[in-house]
Amino acid sequence: KDAAGGLLAAGGLGAILSPPVLGAAAFLIAEFLKISYLDVIWMATIPTCLYYFALLIMVELDAKRFGAREVEVHQDLTLWQMTKRYGFHFVSLLAVVVFMVIGYSPSLSVFYATVATFVLSFIRRDTALVRFDLGRARAAVGRAWSAVDPSPLVRAMADGSIGAINAATTCASAGIVVGVVTLTGLGLKFSSIVIAYAGGSLLLTAIYTALIVWIIGLAVPVTASYIICAVIAAPALTKLGVPDFAAHMFIFYYAVLSEVSPPTALSPFAAAAITGGDPYKTTLQSWKYTLPAFLVPFVFVLDPLGVGLLLKVPPGGSWMDVIWISLRAALGLAALSAAAQQWGLRRNTPAESVLYGFAGLLLIFPTLIEAGAEAILNRDIEYTGTLGLVILLGLVVWQRMKPGVSAPAATA
Repeated sequence: KDAAGGLLAAGGLGAILSPPVLGAAAFLIAEFLKISYLDVIWMATIPTCLYYFALLIMVELDAKRFGAREVEVHQDLTLWQMTKRYGFHFVSLLAVVVFMVIGYSPSLSVFYATVATFVLSFIRRDTALVRFDLGRARAAVGRAWSAVDPSPLVRAMADGSIGAINAATTCASAGIVVGVVTLTGLGLKFSSIVIAYAGGSLLLTAIYTALIVWIIGLAVPVTASYIICAVIAAPALTKLGVPDFAAHMFIFYYAVLSEVSPPTALSPFAAAAITGGDPYKTTLQSWKYTLPAFLVPFVFVLDPLGVGLLLKVPPGGSWMDVIWISLRAALGLAALSAAAQQWGLRRNTPAESVLYGFAGLLLIFPTLIEAGAEAILNRDIEYTGTLGLVILLGLVVWQRMKPGVSAPAATA
């Protein structure tokens, strides 16, 4: 139950990280950086793929650990039949992106997408937002209006209005905080304080920034957390040479992660209520499943090739660097998933779990580990990424040749 709730919370969290919407924060990132909405979607593509790839690996390892087997699900419609019958609902989601690519403002794009949703609802009678009963109209001659049922439209407008009020009050309150921080100069002073405490270290500055975003995110929703931290925390990273887009994406990801961070942890607590698990154990499980979301943002700011994960060519590099950093990060996350689940091709021994974790860190943060090793040994260290790959392949071959404890037998 706890693992199921953790997976549910982690999967739901991915929706906020995923193109083409990324929640309301995507529009705010575009506004802060003065770039197009399409650029924001472009930057979020690889991190989203890495997030769900790591989640898939963990689910597969869970299936091995728990001895899961296929379960037959009886339903009236297949996936293809359901998509064929109701797939037109996706058009309105894509319409937002299309209108913005054409050149409409975010507000107009959402408005026209809403109009498209209303029109498309009439494709099927059971999804129509305004329904007309022809039989009742014939019976009530002269009172055709009595055959019109606008209740679905009224419910939709009511839900939309309530949702808009929540978003509007959040953004308005956050706007006041941002205004005070900007006009008083606190934002620049705050970044100077962070850099001073970090001693000019980019790693410590990134860690302090992540902690700041986490603490602020405990009290306010994702959008407000991003707005506030983009003003007070992003300058600390950009002063140390981090590109502005990488700094803002770093802050965005940690603002989203506040949803699964204790002591509030809204998503895992809600998931625990559904699965019947323990809320605190479910939160710890969700932390395990969201591991890639906690680590990948550090690659944006700490690795010279890290901007490649945002589909930006690194300075002095090429698109091959983008491919290499993406593959390296994917392998590193797979290794860390095996360490977190204590299961590779079979159940890990404690030493194997440590080696999986070490290999994952070498693959994801080779530059950082090289710098630390050089500081300790006082000599040049290179190719730690290659060493991580060798350790990972060695572990896979070792577990393949020496089968260990098998998965528990599945019970009916």
